Amino acid sequence: MKRLDSTTYKLPTKTFSIKGMHCSSCASLIELELEDVGIKASCSYPKQALEVDENIDKEELKKVIQPLGYDVE
Repeated sequence: MKRLDSTTYKLPTKTFSIKGMHCSSCASLIELELEDVGIKASCSYPKQALEVDENIDKEELKKVIQPLGYDVE
């Protein structure tokens, strides 16, 4: 049986558009705030996008991100 290596297998994800980011520090802030509530995410300022596990609900993201001044679409 072949063992899966975490570097070669990627869990299914969803991507959301993030509005209101002005720099890479904005993306870092979003990632850190989501991490604080247990959501692993990858936020890209150039792409204006947030990638999360496919099981994460958009409304759950909004509760964390909107108070920071950004919008999730």
